Amino acid sequence: MTYLILCLIFLGIAAAVLVFALAMQSDRRVLIVHWWGPITVATVALLVLTAIFDNVMIASGLMTYQNATTSGVRIGMAPVEDFSYPLAGVMLLPALWLIFGRRRSRG
Repeated sequence: MTYLILCLIFLGIAAAVLVFALAMQSDRRVLIVHWWGPITVATVALLVLTAIFDNVMIASGLMTYQNATTSGVRIGMAPVEDFSYPLAGVMLLPALWLIFGRRRSRG
């Protein structure tokens, strides 16, 4: 299994959980409008930090990647697949907040 396939599976699961969480909400439009700004800021911040620190870790030798298991597309020294984890986190964490936070507030 290549790194890209693993990342696509991980992103797919995160997206499915987000769709499920949004489907559970009664007023999705208000939710999306209120969360759009903070999620955008968090996404940009995580992608920038990933670009910086992945390149530092790869340059220092803490991590190595074989070209056969990556797509070959890189941002600096970091394979583009490394950016899927922050994207999945930005989808998954708010979704879990919606799912579990809503249940807790009712009880």
